[in-house]
Amino acid sequence: MSGGIRLAVCAAAATLAAAGALLPLVDRSVWIVQAAFLLAIQTSVGVLARRVPLARVLTVAVQALVALLLLTVVFARAHAIGGLLPGPEVFQEFGQLLREGASDVGRYAIPAPTTTAIRLLLVGGVLVIGLVVDALAVTYRSAAPAGLPLLALYSVAAGLAEGTDWLWFLAAAAGYLLLLLAEGRDRLAQWGRVFGGGGARPGPAAHPLGPGQGAAIAPVRTGRRIGALALGIALLVPAVLPTMDSGLLQAHGQSPGEGGTGGGTGAVSPLVALQDSLRQPENREVLRYRTSTQNTGDLYLRIVTLDQFDGSTWRTSPGRPVTEVPDPLPTPAGLAPGVRTDPVNTSVAASGSYAQTYLPLPYPADQVRIGGRWRYEPEGRMVVGGHAQTTRGARYQVTSLLVEPTAAQLAAAPAPPQRLLREYTKVPGSVPAVVARTARKVTAGAANPYQQAVKLQEWFAVDGGFRYDTEVRSGSGPDAIAKFLQAKEGFCVHFSFSMAAMARTLGIPARVAVGFTPGTPQADGSMSVGSKDAHAWPELYFEGAGWTRFEPTPSRGTPPEYTVAETPAGSDPGAPSARPDRSAAPSAPTRPDDDCTGQLKKADGCPALAQQPGGGASDDGPRAGTVAAVAVAALMVLLLPVLPMLWRRRVRARRLRPAGASRRGPGEEAETAGPGGRPVSPAVLPDEDPGEAVERTLAAWRELTDSAWDYGILPDDAQTPRKAAARIVRAGALDGPSAESAVRVASAVEQALYAPMPRPAGALAAEVETVRAGLRAAAGRGARLRAVLAPRSAARVAWACSRRWSAALERLRTGRIVAVWRRAGGALRLSRQRG
Repeated sequence: MSGGIRLAVCAAAATLAAAGALLPLVDRSVWIVQAAFLLAIQTSVGVLARRVPLARVLTVAVQALVALLLLTVVFARAHAIGGLLPGPEVFQEFGQLLREGASDVGRYAIPAPTTTAIRLLLVGGVLVIGLVVDALAVTYRSAAPAGLPLLALYSVAAGLAEGTDWLWFLAAAAGYLLLLLAEGRDRLAQWGRVFGGGGARPGPAAHPLGPGQGAAIAPVRTGRRIGALALGIALLVPAVLPTMDSGLLQAHGQSPGEGGTGGGTGAVSPLVALQDSLRQPENREVLRYRTSTQNTGDLYLRIVTLDQFDGSTWRTSPGRPVTEVPDPLPTPAGLAPGVRTDPVNTSVAASGSYAQTYLPLPYPADQVRIGGRWRYEPEGRMVVGGHAQTTRGARYQVTSLLVEPTAAQLAAAPAPPQRLLREYTKVPGSVPAVVARTARKVTAGAANPYQQAVKLQEWFAVDGGFRYDTEVRSGSGPDAIAKFLQAKEGFCVHFSFSMAAMARTLGIPARVAVGFTPGTPQADGSMSVGSKDAHAWPELYFEGAGWTRFEPTPSRGTPPEYTVAETPAGSDPGAPSARPDRSAAPSAPTRPDDDCTGQLKKADGCPALAQQPGGGASDDGPRAGTVAAVAVAALMVLLLPVLPMLWRRRVRARRLRPAGASRRGPGEEAETAGPGGRPVSPAVLPDEDPGEAVERTLAAWRELTDSAWDYGILPDDAQTPRKAAARIVRAGALDGPSAESAVRVASAVEQALYAPMPRPAGALAAEVETVRAGLRAAAGRGARLRAVLAPRSAARVAWACSRRWSAALERLRTGRIVAVWRRAGGALRLSRQRG
């Protein structure tokens, strides 16, 4: 196997090893087999392109094109031209899948189901990282920087999961070290020792440009040290990244824009299968309110509505327009004058630990008075905070309507508008047929949509044999509702999601509301709403009454009166009868079961659920430590790729500084020795200290050789300055002023090294800049970018750090540790003598 093929195989293996850290994030690992197959094709294309050979940029472009074609065939073949070529529809499909993937990772718990969208993110991410690693390590022959994308891939998994198995870290580390060793072996096979000077390392005075710089460090050794540094960062970054308690990403609603109608609501997506945060030990108070109505059993506080059903879960429709909060709010959709409504005044005070972006309100609110930056979303009648506005410590007044339709009015409701029917009765084809079949079976004999809705509620709450259980595991994906209907056990999210989906299959407009039940009466007449009062319930639309609440969850909440009233006159015999055993009393002070799930946390329904015993609530917002950790992690991620460039610029500025002393940075040594380690003769320069003049001359020479190194001309310490300059001129294709400047800098170095009375050095900084301009003009675009973004001479930093580390260890070994050991031994002997 040739060196290029071996290196390409190692790059692909390192990518797959790092991708292994993503396996615990999803419930099935089949995706990595698919990613490995596609990555093998992408790598093979790179090997063939380099053997043609194609230009480096073209090689990377061909690999990227092949990756696009592969993803098109796997994920968007139905939209491709001829089943292969990507067109506008393919990119639209990719955009849709990426949006769905971003939403999926925000709503699923770890391990998440391997949906098509999540699989695209995983497989596509592996191909992108593999392309970057292959380009750096194989195409551009620089394996050390390839550790950065591998680090990013591993850090994503380590930061999202609640800890990452050390097995995955060892696999990723082994893959990266294998890549470094393969590159070192390939370099040695072609060039021998890259930096010249075989055998033992010379002493401190043996290097022409400073003490300790003449070490002939093999690329393998350098690669190991850079690898150790990268692996150390790989350990540090996950340590400072905050982990997520639930879901792959914590997806809250996004705040709307500042403009009157600008911005929109973000997606808030509870999930059927999640059951995180169900075992909260305390029922912490999140709200307290006083109200003018005595019928508090119907005073549910709604936070958000979930109106988009994708077959497996419900979420808010993203991009809904928002406006300034009107005063008063518009008349609720579908509410007719003939339906009884009672005005209710409510004063609400949120606790200091309750912070979310949606305002809990009785439905339908008619007027809201609150300070701060809040916006109104008309479709769901939700009040949304803007610019980090939350409910923390908020106090507000709400005027709402207590809508009290009769069973007869609901039974006689006319057909809803076509717009509502189109939008709120959508059922994806992925929903199993058993859901619609069960809905028709349960509602058989119902004479109208109202009776169908009540029969569904009765079946879930009383007659169907369902059991309320917060410990249930009902799965996820398109079959989640079917599994729930079969298992017949779950909590409020399962019941509300399923009833709303079944109502849609019957042609009844339906959505899901998330919020709080009325809470617990207090001795002072107020109502206390705790974290365990978080709840989800379905809302069905009936023309004349508007969006109407139902309560299918057994033992939770209170069923509305219009669902337990006596059968309307003339109705079908199969209509539901009253349920005397269900009261409209407020919820009990305490509940044995916790109804608030990880889904509701994501919907901002019960932020206080994340509270821990004896500690502050997680709803207090990000703590200072978390913010600092995220800032440090982001700063590291942003700065790591540009650190070599920043270091190189700083070193260049110091070396080409005007006459005057300055401090040296990492990787720099005092310019006090010439080529071969010869002592430098004092160069008497006009108006300049002789020692400083010598240091400035040699600093300019080092900058010239390092600049040439950045453009691929390796330094050769065995040559004289004149021969080294001639080699740089020849290898860098310099001519005219740039070639003459290189010769003049070399002459200045020889004057400083050998002449008894050296001539003035002149403007060496300008000469070096002229040489750099010539190297830049003669190099290709890729070489210019490499010289700026990933300069090869930055290896001096690793060498300097290694020397300082070795020196520190040597001092500790021979100095302080030995002295402490001797003192301890002496004290021990003295104590024995006294004993």
